[in-house]
Amino acid sequence: MKNIPIDIGNYIAGFADGEGSFNVSIKKRLDYKESWKLTASFNISQKDRVILAWVKHILGCGTLRERKDGVVYYEVTNITSLYEVIIPFFKKYGFRSAYKKNNFRIFSEIVQIMYADGHRNQEGFRKVLELREKLNPGIGRKRKYTLLDVVTSEESSETIRKTVSNQ
Repeated sequence: MKNIPIDIGNYIAGFADGEGSFNVSIKKRLDYKESWKLTASFNISQKDRVILAWVKHILGCGTLRERKDGVVYYEVTNITSLYEVIIPFFKKYGFRSAYKKNNFRIFSEIVQIMYADGHRNQEGFRKVLELREKLNPGIGRKRKYTLLDVVTSEESSETIRKTVSNQ
C-alpha cells in the first residue's frame, strides 16, 4: 500500500464510495460444525471489466466474477486480505459520504472480530450478527436470514442437542 500513489488511492476510494459495498452474508450449513457460515466481503460491480481488473491489480487481492447480464464483480472475501489490505487502504484514503463511512466503520469492526476468530464463539457470533443488522441500512436491503432467524434457529438447535444428549 505504501507504493500506491495518492491520486490513485483517492481515485479508487472515490470509485468505491459510489460503486462499492461492504457486506456480511450468512448461509445455513448443515455440513459444518457450526450451523452457519459467515462471509465478509467488499465488492465493486461494474460493466467495465478493465477498471475492476486495474483495481484488483493495485490492491493485490480479490477476484473478478461476471454475471450472465455482463456485470462484473471485483470481490474480496478472504478475511486476511480484508483485514490486512482493504481495511487499511480505506482507513488511509477514506470516504466522503456519511453512509459509506458508517458502513465501513461497522464492517471494520466485524472483520476485526472475524480475523481474531471471535465469531467462532457464541458471544462473538452474536456480536457479528448484531453489527450486521446495522450494515447497509435502508430501502432495498435484502436479507435471507435476520438476527432473529439465526438466534431462534441456534436456540432451537441447542435445545435439540441438549435433549438428544440427555436421552
